[in-house]
Amino acid sequence: MKPLEETLAIIKRGSDELLIEQELIEKLKTGKPLRVKAGFDPTAPDLHLGHTVLLNKLRQLQELGHQVLFLIGDFTGMIGDPTGKSATRPPLTAEQVQENAKSYAEQVFKILKPELTEVVFNSKWLTELGAAGMLKLAASHTVARMLERDDFSKRYKSNQSIAIHEFLYPLLQGYDSVALNADLELGGTDQKFNLLMGRELQKHFGQSQQCVLTMPLLEGLDGVNKMSKSLGNYIGVSEPANDIFSKIMSISDELMWRYIELLSFESIETIGQWKIEVAAGANPRNIKVGFAQEIVTRFHSKQAADEALADFQLRAKGGIPDEVPEITISLTQETINIAQLLKQSNLVASTSEALRMIDQGGVKLDGEKVTDKALQLTRPTAIVAQVGKRKFARITIN
Repeated sequence: MKPLEETLAIIKRGSDELLIEQELIEKLKTGKPLRVKAGFDPTAPDLHLGHTVLLNKLRQLQELGHQVLFLIGDFTGMIGDPTGKSATRPPLTAEQVQENAKSYAEQVFKILKPELTEVVFNSKWLTELGAAGMLKLAASHTVARMLERDDFSKRYKSNQSIAIHEFLYPLLQGYDSVALNADLELGGTDQKFNLLMGRELQKHFGQSQQCVLTMPLLEGLDGVNKMSKSLGNYIGVSEPANDIFSKIMSISDELMWRYIELLSFESIETIGQWKIEVAAGANPRNIKVGFAQEIVTRFHSKQAADEALADFQLRAKGGIPDEVPEITISLTQETINIAQLLKQSNLVASTSEALRMIDQGGVKLDGEKVTDKALQLTRPTAIVAQVGKRKFARITIN
């Protein structure tokens, strides 16, 4: 067993806030494994690296010998978490929730230890709670208390609607902690109100109160907004190895450190040494490559990471990868404009984007840069088209 001070340092590493630290120390002193709760509403079928900030912390707690309660919010998912929302979120159907929950369960064990993970569904106790139990739960808090939440407060002041069932969400999430008798709950910084609700309800029901550990929200590839599938700035853990690798390599050198600190399993001392080396003139690209390989290895394999690196280096030199999508375009006329060709090959979203990429020098045909926006290609022909560093297509025109 690790010394208490070292254990606490591991738990707090990369976190935003620990409430209440002294209470957690007392729990750790007992030597009993903590029941560590983390809730996931299955609103999307795929995990991205933003989710793994929390999962990595759960893994660290497991390596300290604690039990993780991976909560699938199949009941609360049908309400929809209003956190950070400016409008009521449509509830999911039971079928959507179950399908997404299955996908989550399959993916989390790429990080978590199955033998120290208990996957639980809150429909088990929330369904049994019934209408009478729900009313008693609702009576434990006031509307004024709920309006202390920032998102509710803003919507109320701007005359945006707040459905009554949305007030139930924090209460039900808090009741999950009662049902599970949690010792510690993890969540993003945007979940603080809900996490503290668990403490209050445990006290209300005569239980020992859980501690709360909030984790930072990881910025997406744009370096500005929270990583989100809806914003398209995400790196999915189930994406192809080459895509994960190249997306990580596309982040800025400054953002790289935040990703490494929140996602890497390397020691704090090692990361600190990397920073010293970069400050002394070392190329941060080399560190980014190592980090990209670590992440690809975690979600795929060491072989996939090595192949992703080789593919990335080939593309960086202007080479053509071995595996390129093959596309056939049939013309009714004799020629096709380069912009139309790129659009029909799904290498760009529009002809205007194609023209912009040509202006920027980002379009190549068979490795040769295209500079003529009026270029016409005549059938029949076969070429390899490249847009930017990552998009390729082997196009046959007939």
